[in-house]
Amino acid sequence: MFAGFDTSNYTTSAAVMCDSTIKNYKKMLSVAENARGLRQSDAVFQHTVNMPDLLSDMAEDFDLRDVKAVGVSARPRNAAGSYMPCFLVGLNTAKAAAAFCGCKCYETSHQVGHILAALYSAEKLDLIKDRFLAFHVSGGTTEAVLVTPDREQILKADIVAASIDLKAGQAIDRTGVLLGMRFPCGAELEKEAEKSNRDFKIRASMQGCNCSFSGIENKVKTMIANGESKCDIAKFALESVRVSLDSMLSAVLQEYGSLPVVFAGGVSSNKTIRKTVSEKYGAYFAEPRFSSDNAAGSSVFAALKSL
Repeated sequence: MFAGFDTSNYTTSAAVMCDSTIKNYKKMLSVAENARGLRQSDAVFQHTVNMPDLLSDMAEDFDLRDVKAVGVSARPRNAAGSYMPCFLVGLNTAKAAAAFCGCKCYETSHQVGHILAALYSAEKLDLIKDRFLAFHVSGGTTEAVLVTPDREQILKADIVAASIDLKAGQAIDRTGVLLGMRFPCGAELEKEAEKSNRDFKIRASMQGCNCSFSGIENKVKTMIANGESKCDIAKFALESVRVSLDSMLSAVLQEYGSLPVVFAGGVSSNKTIRKTVSEKYGAYFAEPRFSSDNAAGSSVFAALKSL
């Protein structure tokens, strides 16, 4: 049995991997109405309040004394200077849990956790033995990384493309907030977009393999000022993100050749993005519960490090 912890900016997460089956425990952080995010101090406070409840739920389902190793997202990326205070809550919880269980605590990054969770969900963990491409698409990150095996960290992820301004999730959430939705807005915006029958001809704003999302917010503001329908605005924003990710992936594949592709991160749970990219490129996607922030990847990391 292996435990995992992740305290990103918007979700307190824990997970238990037992006999190759993972159970997630999550609690979304509260964001004030009309707000577009949280300060780190607020996130740290809410994680500190939430974590005991998740541990209590875990203890009801499992005998945590049987945990053989603990994994935790200790930083956003495995890169020098990558740091966010919110991850300290998960890190300190993981260290305490490992000390209680008398086992090792293995530290990884939020990004590696996302990738491992996606691979686990798609039943493609065997990809860690060779090179592949991973897209990490969320409110805090929009990156394409070239992934190679790494003895110490299981995966080494080198950025090969990224958004140069807003992240995909930011563009989606800012659109939702402008439309009066509660942050985070992805699911509600997708539901609203499904009401639209309008077709948009959208051209991605690209610089080489990198993309720009800042134009989406500006166009959305113009559409709102012109009195265009809420559902059309929602569809425009999501279609813009989809077209940009499609163009980004196409450019990366031209640069690095035909490699397996996996999508991770909350934005990749969008049904239209999943359908288009999987059909066009054969990309692998996680189930939605393993796409959004979770600690499943951290538990997988602990299991792999224990082999």
